[in-house]
Amino acid sequence: MSTQRATTASTGSIGATPPEVLDEAIGKLRAAAPAWCDTGVAERIRILDELRVTTLEAGPAWVAAAARAKGIPPGDGLEAEDWGSGIATTTRYLSLLSGTLQDIAATGRPDPPAMRTDGARVVVDVLPAERFDRLLFQGFSAEVWLTPGVSEEQARARMGRIYRPDHEPVPAVSVVLGAGNVSSIGLLDALYQLFALDRVALLKMNPANAYLGPHIAEAFRPLIERDVLRIVYGGADVGRHLTEHQETDAIHVTGSDRTYEAIVFGKGDEGRARKHRGEPRLDKPVTAELGNVTPVIVVPGPWNARDLAFHGDNIASMLVHNAGFNCIASRMIVQHRAWSKRGALLDAVRHSLARANPRVPYYPGAEQSYEEATRGHDRLERFGPPEAELPFTLLPELDPDGPEPSTFTTEAFCGVLGEVALETERSVPAFIDAAVSLCNERLWGTLAASILIHPRSLADPEVSAAMERALERLRYGTIVVNHWPGAAYAFMSTPWGAYPGAPPEDIQSGTGVVHNTYLLEDVEKTVVRGPFRTRVKPPWFHDHRHADALVPRLAELSATGDATVLPGLLAAALRG
Repeated sequence: MSTQRATTASTGSIGATPPEVLDEAIGKLRAAAPAWCDTGVAERIRILDELRVTTLEAGPAWVAAAARAKGIPPGDGLEAEDWGSGIATTTRYLSLLSGTLQDIAATGRPDPPAMRTDGARVVVDVLPAERFDRLLFQGFSAEVWLTPGVSEEQARARMGRIYRPDHEPVPAVSVVLGAGNVSSIGLLDALYQLFALDRVALLKMNPANAYLGPHIAEAFRPLIERDVLRIVYGGADVGRHLTEHQETDAIHVTGSDRTYEAIVFGKGDEGRARKHRGEPRLDKPVTAELGNVTPVIVVPGPWNARDLAFHGDNIASMLVHNAGFNCIASRMIVQHRAWSKRGALLDAVRHSLARANPRVPYYPGAEQSYEEATRGHDRLERFGPPEAELPFTLLPELDPDGPEPSTFTTEAFCGVLGEVALETERSVPAFIDAAVSLCNERLWGTLAASILIHPRSLADPEVSAAMERALERLRYGTIVVNHWPGAAYAFMSTPWGAYPGAPPEDIQSGTGVVHNTYLLEDVEKTVVRGPFRTRVKPPWFHDHRHADALVPRLAELSATGDATVLPGLLAAALRG
């Protein structure tokens, strides 16, 4: 594929929204907020179902615009990425949320597949979430672990709180500062404000993907026509105007921890002093999803050649997707130094990265991020043709006991992946315990982590017990067994956000959750389990040969519920 850099001319340029227009938008939202709170469940279901149609209709132009901005030629199979992370995730969210509101209309509350008490906590099963999930996500399950001490009775009383008869609505205006990398993030965050928190929403597009604003406006026309959603444009000055506006009540941001700190504490010496004193300058709630040095813990086991090849592609695809500009890209492989297959797995990752299409480093600041991530490393393994601007890069043999490299403490927002090998006693349980400690104590962020473990390893009771300890101890909002955390992002029934409890002065990956279509409260973490090897190639694998035929059909299936889409969808899946 071409690696020509995208330009402003090729993606279009949208100027900053003037202050007076921002004020007018906030005023219209404020005026519409009471009526939104009074909008009944039946009407909200109708709106969601209308949005499923308009989003699907907006899909082709939306995806084409994203491809142009990312330097992807028209018709290239890489367009499947934005069909998946943009359109299919959005239509699935709309479909699942519509189903939840239908349950509320019928029974008064959301109806997840199961809820049970497991020890000191409540566990809620949230997958499968709709009728085709058992077919599409064979072998996958997802649980939401609630905060210990919350009872089942309390959990049921709190979920879907804004739809309870005793709820007293408080009309409110929220500002959503959208992400610039994944096209669905900002709009899904705005939908969560509207349908889960009962707030009308003003979405500021990130300058990096402002070109998508008109397409999102077309998709979300039913909300814009009701004056409950507005889309505006601009950089930090516009963001500051919105977040400091006296008529805005809440803020949600997806971006970096530096952006969060600038909003909450301010910039410069005054901001640093406020942060040190723990004195936010705003008196309105701020939720955020901010990023992560995402670990992939590899548990030693009896892996064969097919296992190694599958997970070489698995780990590489976690990095390659969206050119590495994902907050849940694989950033650190954690292995046991004594495992006999350690080198073979790294070779499988290398082989997969070498086959990956070179990508345009389209995201602002990519060059600086790459330079910082690779500075001072003796071993740099670059993959791709010589002309690749920022090649996918592996940093093996990082020292777990030496001075912390930037790859431990800073998210490399580009195509850089590190590897660290731990020296522990030879037992697998000891390695699992040590890997958890490394992730919790040395790696920055609390958003998501992956653990790869062979089913025969889990047959050992001591290893199984260590695995359950790991799931309990890992301080991440999402833990995915055997697969990419991006799967949990796409499931939508799973809450998405950082591990709770970070103070504003050390926010890490953020605070609060989104997605969460069963409208659960008191969420601690999500645990997704998947098969060690899937029967068909996952559509997010970078070498899937027919993802461009498969993923648009997934979007159509969620948007329409039309079973006639399935034959073509399954055929594309089987040919992957």
